[in-house]
Amino acid sequence: MKPGPSSERAVILAASERDAVKTAHLIKEAGYYANICGDLAELGRQIASGAGLAIIADEAIRTADLAGLTRWLNEQPSWSDFPIVLISEKGGPERNPEAARLGRALGNVTFIERPFHPTTLVSLVAATVRGRRRQYQTRQILEDLTESEGLLQTALDAGHLGALELHLPDFVLEASPTCKTFFGRNPRDPFTYQELLDAVHPDDRARRSEIVEQTLRTGADYRIEYRNIWPDGTEHWVDVRARAVRRPDGSIRSLVGVCSDITARKTAEIEREALLAQLAAERTALAELTATLEQRVEQRTADLMKEVAARERAQEQLRHAQKMEAIGQLTGGVAHDFNNLLMAVMGNLDLLRKRMPEDPRLHRLIDGALQGAERGASLTQRLLAFARQQDLRAVPVDLGVLVRDMSDLLERSLGPRIVLRLDIPEGLPPACVDTNQLELAILNLAINARDAMPDGGVIEIRLAASQTRNDLAKSDQALEPGNYLKLSVVDSGTGMSPDVLKRAIEPFFSSKPVGKGTGLGLSMVHGLAVQLGGELQLSSAVGNGTTATLVLPVATAVPAVESPAPAPQMVKRLAIILLVDDDPLIAMSTMEMLEDLGHRVIGASSGPHALDILRSDQEIDLMMTDHVMPGMTGIELAAAARKVRPQLLVLLATGYAELPDGIQVDLPRLAKPYHQDQLRERLDQLLGQDAKQQAAAAGAGNSADTLSAPSTLSPSP
Repeated sequence: MKPGPSSERAVILAASERDAVKTAHLIKEAGYYANICGDLAELGRQIASGAGLAIIADEAIRTADLAGLTRWLNEQPSWSDFPIVLISEKGGPERNPEAARLGRALGNVTFIERPFHPTTLVSLVAATVRGRRRQYQTRQILEDLTESEGLLQTALDAGHLGALELHLPDFVLEASPTCKTFFGRNPRDPFTYQELLDAVHPDDRARRSEIVEQTLRTGADYRIEYRNIWPDGTEHWVDVRARAVRRPDGSIRSLVGVCSDITARKTAEIEREALLAQLAAERTALAELTATLEQRVEQRTADLMKEVAARERAQEQLRHAQKMEAIGQLTGGVAHDFNNLLMAVMGNLDLLRKRMPEDPRLHRLIDGALQGAERGASLTQRLLAFARQQDLRAVPVDLGVLVRDMSDLLERSLGPRIVLRLDIPEGLPPACVDTNQLELAILNLAINARDAMPDGGVIEIRLAASQTRNDLAKSDQALEPGNYLKLSVVDSGTGMSPDVLKRAIEPFFSSKPVGKGTGLGLSMVHGLAVQLGGELQLSSAVGNGTTATLVLPVATAVPAVESPAPAPQMVKRLAIILLVDDDPLIAMSTMEMLEDLGHRVIGASSGPHALDILRSDQEIDLMMTDHVMPGMTGIELAAAARKVRPQLLVLLATGYAELPDGIQVDLPRLAKPYHQDQLRERLDQLLGQDAKQQAAAAGAGNSADTLSAPSTLSPSP
């Protein structure tokens, strides 16, 4: 087992090499890992690099300086209590003063007296490793709690909320610094419950006390708005909300909640009420002066209200138009940012699932979260399809074969009440499409057709060739001249009205009931067709069904014959990887995944930072970089890096599917979001190819040289 933050190996320091080898042999036979140390300094380095326990013979350290080892033991984090097994010839601390001294110096020490039976040592090692595992689990739990606490504090700060907890039955108040400022206190000064009571406005004390007593008596949520007097004499309003936390016996342990300063809102409400009262008084006075004037005022008020209503309707229509325009412009960017967020979520969930204890309920929760994240990734792909930014691999495809192969899937998806018919002529040329995306589009169109026939019906999928531009470009004069194929999905359903048909491909527009559709299906199909160089044509009439036709360009090449790909040689290789990403959340998640795979990771937050590292003597096997970064993009960084290190492997990981126009670059890419398995496979592929190239070059250059320096891409044990 390699050293690392969760290593369980035993490091051995014996008085003689023979004893060390014998001890290591016993431990390895029992199924554990062991490393032999030549001296105390090496033992200290091995422990610091990661180990499960240390086995030390007392004669090996009897006269040694233990200052370095004891300093490391004393500086351990709170979760760690590194175990040491001390082999002694004179027994434990009860009979051996030297053993007692070593026990006090080294802390968590278990003594074993020589001679001993091998099973005694093996049992002791097993118990010690189990204890070390629990320490690692405690560390993970503490890290998760720290992260959760930080997220909660960020949310409170973003909402300008203070946190407080009132411990019962002694009424001990614990308030956050923000909460203290809402009562005019210095965030660093103590703030007791009695000081809070004294700060409450005298007119609000009885009402507040009544609500507190009701909460303590019934357990109902505590919610109140009241005034408090600051030390400088000014009056302020607070909104306090809390909920009861109960002990196992059902009694209330504390009230936990949040508070906010609502002085500005209350002041505005008071001013508004005063203004309304003034207006009411003036209206009464006017009514007393003349009934005619009152009628005129009422008429004028009604007219003004109508004008206001008309203005509000116009503003709402303007906002709606602006919103739709913004959706079209921002979809690609939103999808990229959403991909980044999903990258952090999926990466951390992958790592968390690997490190979770064997608890089926926890694994179900993690799997549920991953499924939700993958659904988000699917939604992102639809957004990218609408924005025409999805990653397409257009190749020559026989559409007839593709549709026939999908027939079983379509029949299962459509159900027994739908009859599926295929009309596929022979001899059609191949189309230039992305197979996976086209299959999704066909399935999407078929599901839409099924939903339009609640009582069952017939869905027909037709293929036809078209060669004239005028015939193809009836709905889109921007369609380029050339040869095309038409793939039509025809249903006998309810059809669409002209108004619905006009808006059918708008994003987020759906004629289905709430909760039955995202409104992105036809938008995705339309975006795919346009990105492939074709278009989506829709024709429909109420009661006469709908025909959705994908117009796709004919390929100039023949579809490649698929041959069984040779099984890749899965040789895991460890590497030194330079990770470049300006988003700290993504960088942290990716770094954790890479280190979990066994790689050594060097982080850089920008292109210039990465170039500084590449110009140094630091050994780098591969650079993994984001594309969209301030100052220098991933493509520009790759070009600059190749000037510094021409043989450097570069992997481009990005949420954008397409690179900017005019950029010609041949870089391996990994689309965000990705799972750890996908990251591992891509890295193994790149590093494996590089290792083979290096081996071939070395064999050709000097096949007789058997003393060459080892590669940094060595197979992992």
